[in-house]
Amino acid sequence: MSQRASRRYRFDVAWVSALAVAGLVGAAGVARPARGEAPARPPAAGPLKVHPRNPRYFSDPSGRAVLLVGSHTWPSLVDMGPTDPPAPFDFAAYLDFLDRFGHNFIRLWTWEPVSWNTKANTGKREVVHNAAPQPYARTGPGAALDGKPKFDLAKFDPAYFERLRSRVAAARDRGFYVSVMLFEGWALQFAPDAWKGHPLNPANNTSGLSGDANGDGSGVEVHELALPAVTALQEAYVRHVVDTVNDLDNVLYEISNENHPASTAWQVHMIDFIHRYEKTKPKQHPVGMTFQYKGGSNQALMDSPADWVSPNPTADVPRGFNYRDNPPPADGRKVILSDTDHLWGIGGNAAWVWKSLLRGLNPIFMDPYDGAVLGPRADDKWTPVRRAMGHALGYARRMNLAAMTPQGPLASTGYCLAHPAKSGAEYLVYLPEGGRATVDLSAAEGTLAVEWFDPAAGKAVPANPVSGGAPRELAAPFAGEAVLYLFDASPHK
Repeated sequence: MSQRASRRYRFDVAWVSALAVAGLVGAAGVARPARGEAPARPPAAGPLKVHPRNPRYFSDPSGRAVLLVGSHTWPSLVDMGPTDPPAPFDFAAYLDFLDRFGHNFIRLWTWEPVSWNTKANTGKREVVHNAAPQPYARTGPGAALDGKPKFDLAKFDPAYFERLRSRVAAARDRGFYVSVMLFEGWALQFAPDAWKGHPLNPANNTSGLSGDANGDGSGVEVHELALPAVTALQEAYVRHVVDTVNDLDNVLYEISNENHPASTAWQVHMIDFIHRYEKTKPKQHPVGMTFQYKGGSNQALMDSPADWVSPNPTADVPRGFNYRDNPPPADGRKVILSDTDHLWGIGGNAAWVWKSLLRGLNPIFMDPYDGAVLGPRADDKWTPVRRAMGHALGYARRMNLAAMTPQGPLASTGYCLAHPAKSGAEYLVYLPEGGRATVDLSAAEGTLAVEWFDPAAGKAVPANPVSGGAPRELAAPFAGEAVLYLFDASPHK
């Protein structure tokens, strides 16, 4: 592709992205297919690996740096609802929803207890959701505490693993990367009666195995290394998950959602276990560790052998920074998926998306989606966040992301992702309040093309080019927050 054609392509993609967010075209810029038809964009390529030159991001097999963005929601793998059995989750419709906003990543949630009492989440009223299927077969003999057959911990439920594989494969075919959540640590700590519904409660399994090592009735020790028999059982389950999805390119693993701080050694053990086991398999995938709630440490994440992490807003964060409002620049020690689940629970805004992008982070959103689990849906409130992630991904795909690093001091706003160089320079700047920004272009030579993006309107506006070689002040041509994109438009031999 010629230099001129390449620059024209960059400009066109911005308008395609805006149309895609409006729902007028698909992510690839073609007419949206009817529901159920194969989408236009290619399958997710992988397995992903930490980028060798810019470890803030993953890279695909071509060596291209990949930004991960996307909405994730609780019943994406395990159905949840007040009926028994719970109503099936429409996964195809969910992928349509993600595609509409131009996302490329989800977390595929698991849920260990057979129910979820949401009083701990809302603080107002009890809503008990049943959760099914589970990884272990319910064969009996005997009845568990919920009146259904006990779990046989030596037998896996084929329905769970068939669903796991089919959903990861369906996401791959639609261009989405999937974090397969292996364990869930929040429920045993906070959801009322969670231990009564856990398969490792001795009253719920045919072998009488108990994960409650200290007998206090919480069972959180299942996510520690307190009981070798429990650890061995979990390793067998993890092997079965890996065997189920190892050949799929779009897989990442997540050890556990928001486990307690005492789970650190157990999580490190499981990360190492997956790394070792996948070395014996055809493909190797990234393994992640998310913040330990409550009282965890971001430093524990950074010190772990995980390939990616999701931090807490303030724990072990440099003074003046927090992952909500003023994220610390990623330093490349880990790929960081900044997840609103661990920052707010349900929260965030469009500004958080852009600030995260400009600081070298991968922003993902805990989405109420249809409001069926923790409602209400509140589309008017959350749609700007969803749109912003799609727009952020659009710019990440246009830039030479592998060369881009957080360069806050180059912009007067403090938010700048840049490749300052004599040739091929690129600068992406965020103006939270809009108006004017000064960008230091001293490292660049020649002419830089200028494009303004209006996040509220979802539109890109070209502006007059500027020369490199010195700081330049530029003014947004519209009111409100703005994104400024400058790239080398000079002819190069």
